[in-house]
Amino acid sequence: MKKILSLIILSGICAGAVAQDFDKNLSTAQTAYASGNLEEARFAMQQMLTDIDMIIGREVLKVLPGKMGSLSANTANDNVTANTGFAGVMIHREYGSGDKISNLDLISNSPLIATINAFLSIPFIGNSGDGTQKVVRVSGYKGMLQKEVDEERKVTNYTLQIPLGSTLLTLTVPETTEDEVMKMANTIPVSEITKLVQ
Repeated sequence: MKKILSLIILSGICAGAVAQDFDKNLSTAQTAYASGNLEEARFAMQQMLTDIDMIIGREVLKVLPGKMGSLSANTANDNVTANTGFAGVMIHREYGSGDKISNLDLISNSPLIATINAFLSIPFIGNSGDGTQKVVRVSGYKGMLQKEVDEERKVTNYTLQIPLGSTLLTLTVPETTEDEVMKMANTIPVSEITKLVQ
């Protein structure tokens, strides 16, 4: 009970800090603009956008499932960070522990979006002849499922990538089957996430 109360208080403090940063940056932008310092106004506005992206990232973490298949969420390793070099955030959650850890990552304004959308929209490229890539649907959204066989360890790893507008959702699951990956993927509230990141 103490842990839960501590987490709630910590979340409130973090949300309050972000809100204070947003208000401070808004005030700085208005003051800089009024005085004609457009460069400072632009910088403060970019900081405001980063603050909003961080808030959205934390909201996305709230809607992610607590469990995927037999793997429980490791929320202690949840992470929301601002992207370096371009707008947006990276959202990360792990499922499982020890040797069996699956990663769910969302990257807004991902540079891979155009490539994956092209892959998904060209029918003859969509499914590779060797079975390593195929187009799948998760909650009505098209995605690319990639299979990687580790011959040395005799295991199969999967990566599922689903473009959600300009955000890329990536689920990486080691040592599994395609059926298991799809069951896990279907627990992700893709529509809710899409509403938050659009």
